[in-house]
This record gives sequence, C-alpha cells and structure tokens, in this order.
Amino acid sequence: MRRLLVGVLILLLAGCSMRSTSNDDAPSASEAAESLSGTDSGDFGTLKDVCGPGTPKSATAQGVTDKEIKVGVFTDVGFSKKSEYVDAAKVFTSWCNDAGGINGRKLVPVTRDTRLYEVRARMLEACREDFALVGGGAALDGTGVEDRLKCLLPEFPAQSSMRQSLGSDLQVLASGPAVGYSRYTGLYTWLLEEAFPSSAGSVGIITGDSPVTKNLAAMDKETLTAMGGKVVYSDLYPAQGVSDWTPYAQSIKKKHVKGLVFLGDFTSLAKLEQALTAIGYAPDWIDSTNNAYNPAFLKLAGPALGTQKNFTELFGTYPREEAADNPATQKVIDLFKKYASGAEITLPVLRAFSAWLLFATAARDCDQLTRACVYENAARHTDWTGGGLQAPVDLTKVDDPPECYVVMQSTAKGWEPADIKPDHGAYRCDAPAYKFKGDYGEPLTLADVGKSMEDVKQDK
Repeated sequence: MRRLLVGVLILLLAGCSMRSTSNDDAPSASEAAESLSGTDSGDFGTLKDVCGPGTPKSATAQGVTDKEIKVGVFTDVGFSKKSEYVDAAKVFTSWCNDAGGINGRKLVPVTRDTRLYEVRARMLEACREDFALVGGGAALDGTGVEDRLKCLLPEFPAQSSMRQSLGSDLQVLASGPAVGYSRYTGLYTWLLEEAFPSSAGSVGIITGDSPVTKNLAAMDKETLTAMGGKVVYSDLYPAQGVSDWTPYAQSIKKKHVKGLVFLGDFTSLAKLEQALTAIGYAPDWIDSTNNAYNPAFLKLAGPALGTQKNFTELFGTYPREEAADNPATQKVIDLFKKYASGAEITLPVLRAFSAWLLFATAARDCDQLTRACVYENAARHTDWTGGGLQAPVDLTKVDDPPECYVVMQSTAKGWEPADIKPDHGAYRCDAPAYKFKGDYGEPLTLADVGKSMEDVKQDK
C-alpha cells in the first residue's frame, strides 16, 4: 500500500499531478437493468444487501443518529490535487443511500483534507466528530495514529502508508496489512525466475530522496536479494525534481542494469525512460510501481513505451481494464457513470470501494451500531474479496503474508495483464512468504497509548 503514495511523498517540492478521464460511455447490462427498474439494488458483486432500508430509533455512538452515520475520509487532495478518495466516497455513499442506507441510516462522508502536512489537525477533528474513518488515505498517515488510538477511532482505509499506521490497532485494511512481510515476492519471483531470468544478477533501484521512500528502497533491496536478485546499482534523485535525466540513464547503462525498480513520481519515471531511450538503452524490465498505473503516465512516456518495459503489481486487485469479465469491477464503472461522470477510476478508487464495502457490511450486521461492533465484524472475515474486487484476504490476521497477485504491463495500447500464468481466475496465488529481517518500524497499538479493546467496548 505504501507504494501507492510514493508519488505524493516525492512531489513534496516537485509540483502537482495529472489526471485523465477513462470511463467508457456504453451502458453495461447491470447499468441498463437498474435504469429500467428505476431503483438501485443494495447488492454489490457477490455481496448481497450491502445497503437497504430499516427503522433505526436512536443515537448509539458519536457520529451516529437515528438518521445518519458520519464518517471521515482522509485525503491529501489539497496538495496532490487527486480527488480519488473524495470521488469514491461520493459515489459509494450516493449509491448506498439511494438503496436505503445502512439499515435506514444515511452515510454522510466528511472530507478530511490533510493538505499533506495537516494529518494531526484533521485527525483531532475526526476524533471529535466522526464515527469511523473509511475509504481514505494520507501519505503521512503515521503522524495521526497515536491521536486516533487515544480517541478509540476505528478506520477502514483504502490504503495505509507509514509503518506506524500499517496494521495498527483499530484498523482493518481490506487488502490485508501483511505486517512484517514483503508484498512484492510474487512480482519479483516472476520477473527474476520466469520472465527475465538473465536479469537476476543485475538489478538497480532508484528512489526519490525522502526518509520514507529510502526506507521502501531498503525493503525492496532485501526482498529482491531474498528472491535471488543482486542489486548492483542504487541511486537517489532530489525530491524537487531533475532537469536532465541523462546522467542517471548513463549510470544505469554503465552498470548494465537489466531490472530497475523506480520508487518515485510517475512524471519523473517517464522522463527517465525518455532519457534511456535517447541513449539507446533499455533494461529487461522496470518496476514502475502502481503509482504509474494510470493513463497519464502512458501519455507522458509516449514513444519510450515502444522500448521500455514497465510492470506493476496491483496488490491482488482485479484490473479495471478487464472489467467486462468481472461484475464487481464493472459495477464500480457503472456507479461512477451515474454519480461522478468524468471522474477517473484509479487503483486507489477500487481499493476505496473495497474498504467502503467492508465498513458497510460490518455496520449492517450490528444490532446496535457501535465502534466495537463494526470493528469486530470487519476483522472476522477470513476470505474478504470486496464482492469480487480483489483476491481473497484473511482479515483475522494482521501478519498474514499475501499469496495472490496480478501484474500489469505497459503497452502502446495501454496497461494490459502480463502473462503470469494465473491459477485462480485473474490471479496467481503462489507468492512465496518472506518475513523481513531488517528493522523498518512497527505499527502502533492501543497499549502504546494506554488503552485496550475493553475501552473501545465501553466507549459511547
């Protein structure tokens, strides 16, 4: 999850990001059926009755009345200009409320815009007003965890970034936090052993110069080494950007790098690939990270895509490009057409939807809607799929290593599934488990702030 926010961290001084629109215009079968009926079903993929009517009679917790449930949505939109979490919240809650809400209560999303640096301020606001945090994310989320635990606020984020946050108490991450384990063993095993075995002895890593991303680089180096790779080149680039990527390209060529991991913003990656192409060099593969999994990167890279081979892993999320074969992903596209036409459907949007579905079904199943109930309901899933948006994940364990993965590759036509020989639908589920040996930090617990689950159960 942390890689999805790498671009925000690297763009601290480098400017803003690009957006694009990629929704199809033709109505799907499910969209047409709902249009004819005039109503929205509360079903989503394999999940039945996610939202629907009811007769709630009283307030049961902070942020909960007999008519509504107020939830916070964290975002860096004021800095990054990426509104994906806000868009996902608008679309999901509009659909859910049209279907009757959560047992009759309307969902009210409240945008908590950190503007990158204001995580604590927004968290303190959420502590005073919100029932829970749902479907969001912030690059510097670790700076707000202590406050969140002190006020006993559960969260169901789309993604989690810093080590203090990822897998922390009262957090249920729909994709599974896999605390202490590498999430990229499937990708790197496939790249180094099957797709490009000759690249294993010559791998490079380049990352933006930031404490967080340098930590990610160390984790990737450990993973690559454990999967049989040898890192022969490591470099940093300044966070404020690079005027000429040619010296970096020449260093990569000089070191005969055959596999390259790029931890940074996709605009810089596009410029690096153009520089590599200009000097006539191309590694066998580039791990662009899923920060570059968007149409904007493809447009920026342009002709370089004919030479440079980009790959990225989607944390077991079903690819949007293959939505026609997956009703849950198609449902997201249909709902965006209805409630946020023109907004981009990104990987964070798909992850946010899984988080919203997790929260909604957990809240639905509470006889009395309390924080303890919704948290415990969400955390008891052993094979959560978000109705089909992702590969199954066991949410009962924060340290469960990931098994399933899906790899995309860039082409002149767009992002397409790589031939990883999937064995479970769109996914391949044989990623080796690798537990980190290095010290990269630990998630915070309730005990760290002098609290316990008993405090949560007694909280009103």
